[in-house]
Amino acid sequence: MSSLGGYESAGRDADHPDAPTRIPVPSLLRSLLSDHLDPGYAAAAQVGRPRGRVSTVLWQLLAAVVVASVFAMAWAQAKDTAPGVRESQQVLAGSVRSAQAATDVAAARRNDLDADVDAARRSRLEGDATGRRLLTDLDDANYAAAATPVIGPGLTVTVTDPGMSPDLTDVSTPRVDGSQQVILDRDLQLVVNSLWAGGAEAISVGGVRVGPNVTMRQAGGGILVDNQPISSPYVILAVGPPHALGDNINRSAGLQRLRLLEASYGVGVNVAAGDGLTLPAGSVREVNFATQIGGN
Repeated sequence: MSSLGGYESAGRDADHPDAPTRIPVPSLLRSLLSDHLDPGYAAAAQVGRPRGRVSTVLWQLLAAVVVASVFAMAWAQAKDTAPGVRESQQVLAGSVRSAQAATDVAAARRNDLDADVDAARRSRLEGDATGRRLLTDLDDANYAAAATPVIGPGLTVTVTDPGMSPDLTDVSTPRVDGSQQVILDRDLQLVVNSLWAGGAEAISVGGVRVGPNVTMRQAGGGILVDNQPISSPYVILAVGPPHALGDNINRSAGLQRLRLLEASYGVGVNVAAGDGLTLPAGSVREVNFATQIGGN
């Protein structure tokens, strides 16, 4: 049996006439079944492999040089601009301090003028019964609008955020991992609403008087009361009957939520009755227009 032209010998063997007939199988088909890569491609791959590795290494080195150059340029630019940035920050900080000082002076001047206006108003209206009734109505309106300071007995609710905790989660508002803030604006809102429902006559949160136009909202990592930032510990003062306020707050949803936060996250909660609680007057809204009545 021999291979001819790439084929095995075909037909019947003359020496063995009873042997089965063999079907010629080309060696090309056999090579396709056994060798999956053409010999020419295999040879080319073997020849080009070292060059491909060198090319890959060169491209990697080039990429590393480009990345290092970009970082070096960024660092140099940051170093050059750092003095200017610090100077700008100092200028802005100085501007903020100047504006704050001017605001404080203007607020003090406004308070003095308010006191002068109130004194003049009372001196003119206290002379007759009609004027005294008008003053009484004005005092009631100012008290309802939280525009006058209040001193009296009541409750002090102090809420303190815990230290750093990695497991602060809430189903309604995501909390930042590792944040020190657990108390949110809605927690204080619940307490304030519970105190109003318990008969409080006047309330302040963090030294800010709560009135009809005062909002309490979350702003990033802080809480704003009437657009003024407050921080832990949050002190809530409520002027009113201490015993009635205490009984109501102990059954309120606001205190129950604080107790839950106390057990879950270590929030500090303290409720104490006291006398002589001092609440400041609320912010005075701007007067958009006024008309003079009568002579000087």
